[in-house]
Amino acid sequence: MHIHTNEPTTVGHHPSKGYLFPFILVVCLFFLWGIAHNLNGVLIPHLKKACELDNSQSALVDTSVFFAYFVMALPAGFLLRKWGYKASIIIGLLAFSLGAFLFIPAANMRMYELFLIALFIIGCGLAVLETAANPYAAVLGPASSATHRLNLAASFNGLAAMMAPIIGTVFILSGRSYSAEQMDAMTETTRLTYLAEEASSVKLPYLILGAVLLLIALIFVFVKLPEIKEEESGTIQKTGFFSALKHRHLAFAVVAQFFYVGAQVCVTSFFIRMAQQGAGVDEKTAGYYLGVYGLLFMAGRFVGTFLLRYTTASRLLSLYACISIFLAAVAIFGSGMVVLYALGGLGFFMSIMFPTIFSLGIVGLGRDTKQASSWLIMSIVGGAIFPFLTGGIIDMAKDNTQVGYIVPLICYAVILWYALKGSKPSATLHSR
Repeated sequence: MHIHTNEPTTVGHHPSKGYLFPFILVVCLFFLWGIAHNLNGVLIPHLKKACELDNSQSALVDTSVFFAYFVMALPAGFLLRKWGYKASIIIGLLAFSLGAFLFIPAANMRMYELFLIALFIIGCGLAVLETAANPYAAVLGPASSATHRLNLAASFNGLAAMMAPIIGTVFILSGRSYSAEQMDAMTETTRLTYLAEEASSVKLPYLILGAVLLLIALIFVFVKLPEIKEEESGTIQKTGFFSALKHRHLAFAVVAQFFYVGAQVCVTSFFIRMAQQGAGVDEKTAGYYLGVYGLLFMAGRFVGTFLLRYTTASRLLSLYACISIFLAAVAIFGSGMVVLYALGGLGFFMSIMFPTIFSLGIVGLGRDTKQASSWLIMSIVGGAIFPFLTGGIIDMAKDNTQVGYIVPLICYAVILWYALKGSKPSATLHSR
């Protein structure tokens, strides 16, 4: 997932000369946090197996990361205003790196609680990185091309959505799965050896990830970067954080975004087990299909951006929400490869939902845009809540993963309502 802060900047007078290398570094950040997010789809089924968890417990991987976003949304903004882009990015990278390195003792002890702490720290680092890197990418050059730069950077986030599941499948997933009866039939030594081997497979990829993050943090320390200050507007409006919610279309956008992030995280988090149960493929094959899902998600962003030239954002969002409801139903009630095709389709048709809801939510807000952006970023806490609910439903359904996809289906229905009704600005909006 990629979060746009949509902060207005006043940078039209800044020359683009000297901004290429800093922009390349920022693009690397988009790719790296995309890797972190999209490894979770592999981590959840893997840690469920290695740490002997039920479905709702395994979904705490998402809860840890996305709750960290919620907690850090305001502190990250304060950090950015206080210390600037460069320092914020370095702090985010160091926290991200620390969380990655904590995977090693967590795997050695096979302690799920330590994995969750590590993921929470990673989430805190990602929140700081995204809060700083999105606007920094926008201001590294002429204001007229800011949207182009953000879309270019976001494409590398999409590239990570394809690559991370493949990396995780190759280096983390063993392809060995045993039923509860088979585990019970093992000797204690054999069982513990198997579980230790499963847990230890996360160490190498996260060690490499942590080392790369440290290296990039060092580059940011020693490379001179332009520290661009935004100009203050002539009138400073001091309003409460909740005042922006008086705009009904923004309040509804926060709700829609909450449900969208929940839906996206549910689909990716339970993708591998869904593919195993619904389509009957093995663990490794399911992991590779998750990479195809990421490719379709990336392709959907390009196609959606093209289609927006010919229709309105609310119409395209309503069409995509309708198709997503249908595909979720196919995933729930279908069997065989049609389930995998439906999941891939969901990746394609969900791709434009986050930025589209975001842009519709901040239409015409003027001075309330900054508070609105903060609310829309905080709404991603949906990614902490809905996967846990989905895991609970799957557990109640006796490990039937397909039943759990009723949660994203309901989420798409909420998004459809928002596209048709909730996204319309109030009549008094433009009188401000």
